[in-house]
Amino acid sequence: MEFDPDAILARQARALARRRIWDGIWKDCYDHALPGRPGDAGVPIYDGTAPDAAEQLAASLLAELTPPWLRWFGFTPGRAVPATLAGDAWASTLETAAETLHAELERSNFTVEMHQCFLDLVIAGTACLAIEEAPPGEPSVLRFAAVPLAEVTLEEGPDRKLDTVFRSLRMTRDEIRARFPGAALPRALLGPEEREGEPTRHEVIEAVIPDGRGYAYAAVLRAGDEPAALLARGRFASSPFIAFRWMKAPGETYGRSPVMKALPDIRTANKVVELILKNASIAVTGIWQADDDGVLNPANIRLVPGAIIPKAVGSSGLTPLAAPGRFDVSQLVLDDLRARIRHALLTDRLGPVQGARMTATEVMERAAEMARLLGSTFGRLQTELLTPLIDRCLAILRRRGLVPAFGLDGGMAGIVWRSPLAQLQARSEASGTLMWLDAVRALGPAAAQTADPAAAARWLANLLGVPPDLVVSTAEEAHALKTGAAALAADADDALPHGLDPAA
Repeated sequence: MEFDPDAILARQARALARRRIWDGIWKDCYDHALPGRPGDAGVPIYDGTAPDAAEQLAASLLAELTPPWLRWFGFTPGRAVPATLAGDAWASTLETAAETLHAELERSNFTVEMHQCFLDLVIAGTACLAIEEAPPGEPSVLRFAAVPLAEVTLEEGPDRKLDTVFRSLRMTRDEIRARFPGAALPRALLGPEEREGEPTRHEVIEAVIPDGRGYAYAAVLRAGDEPAALLARGRFASSPFIAFRWMKAPGETYGRSPVMKALPDIRTANKVVELILKNASIAVTGIWQADDDGVLNPANIRLVPGAIIPKAVGSSGLTPLAAPGRFDVSQLVLDDLRARIRHALLTDRLGPVQGARMTATEVMERAAEMARLLGSTFGRLQTELLTPLIDRCLAILRRRGLVPAFGLDGGMAGIVWRSPLAQLQARSEASGTLMWLDAVRALGPAAAQTADPAAAARWLANLLGVPPDLVVSTAEEAHALKTGAAALAADADDALPHGLDPAA
């Protein structure tokens, strides 16, 4: 990649032009599902079903994929571990690395920023997470930031990954100097800063573009009429920006969200509640008519309790006007709309359990339904979010010397997912093995010899995420078998009569 500021700005402008077709629907989704954003008037919200359902779905994703109270990932030895590394020792090293990474995530702001990303994912269908190395002295070496979708412009690569990211920032001169301390600023920014009112903000474009050897990084300053200036450049082994999607249609770059699917029902429910409130205000205050007799002035009438309204002698005064009809049918329509909104945002299936306690069969059925609903989404999030997230965090920890160097391509190590949603799939896979073991035992001793209980137990422990400390290693098992065999031989010798040759 050539670090040409003008070329970077031109490429970002082309990507931004392709993104503009999404701006309108994004604004509509945020106005109805996350209202009240600063600087955005939006539309009046009368029904809170969509904001509540969107927040519940984002919280459910956090709890099912990256729960803060659970280590939701692990590392397992790969297929190409050298013979010089003992299998159990390397497994222990990977377990220590996983514990180290999880401890850093717990001390960082990961949970807070990840929840904000899940809100963007649920509402707009696309989200972006920035992962940076924190300065020395911070509680954690990792620093996360949920990048607002309005600041991000994305491009898909040949492998259909969102690996090209342009981020647009509005920064003051002091902020630019703090973030890029070694940058040479244009002369227009070297003068005294205006102290009255809001300081001037300048546009900074951060670009991360894959180049075959990693990810090239460049930061370009665009300040007024000054030529574009390169503030910083470099290269990352793994991208500091992770962009991911809920789902996508073929040929599209940006994702589609559950809120987009439910947007017609959300708009209609909002309008129905608005009409209900207008009808309620009419029912409370009423519609009145009066004779124009020159005495009664409707402009001076206040319909409040205890008010005395003068009228002329013989005049009918104020009389209520009958309403044209009742609006009770609106509640039936509204209940149906709210049910469809909750269904589209999975609130009725992923939300908290209501009512009586569920039986074990109901729990399994609900878990199976959850796996079916989020199976495809979990597969995409695993590819676009979770694996790049772990890879980027490990790269930062390696720079600090906190974990050894190993890849996650299945050679030296692989990732084992231990989140609640992943465990649903693991339990489904384990049930097949347990059924086979039961069937083998039922077929008799000859069939039982085809099963290796120790190997099956280790496989199940690895599948279900059992800590390695609780599983006997192969070396310990071999030593125990050898010790047990020697003990049995000694007992047999002691049981023989004195002086009798056992070989006789």
